[in-house]
Amino acid sequence: MSTEQTTRQEWMAALALAPEARLQEAWNRLEAQPQYKVVRGPETGLVMVRGRTGNSGERFNLGEMTVTRCTVNVDEGIMGHAFIGGLSHEHARLAAVFDALLQLPERGEGLRRTLISPLQQERQAYLASRRDEVRPSRVDFFTLVRGEE
Repeated sequence: MSTEQTTRQEWMAALALAPEARLQEAWNRLEAQPQYKVVRGPETGLVMVRGRTGNSGERFNLGEMTVTRCTVNVDEGIMGHAFIGGLSHEHARLAAVFDALLQLPERGEGLRRTLISPLQQERQAYLASRRDEVRPSRVDFFTLVRGEE
């Protein structure tokens, strides 16, 4: 997979996981809001979530998840796509517009610095705080003693 694809996957993940209010704030802060056309959606549907026991076993169907998707075309002819967990059409629309803008050389670098990097840092801080919160209750079953023999 190319570095460009990896980078786009990372910013699409950051946009999908970001609070909708943060995307709305970023949209309102844009100096020149681009014209765009909604090509598809926003529309909501279900996807099957699959899992693996211990992250290595056979795949199994965990359940269904609600997803909203949207595709937009900005003035410059660039397509932006978004898939958002949940029902928010506005979140999907904003994420798709930002995906398109991030692909533009003249806007991409600035948005990566002012929007994507802070979102990724906030997400990492949130995950670290959750890990720290649950760490004291972790049980290591291999160290438990069954009894006197």
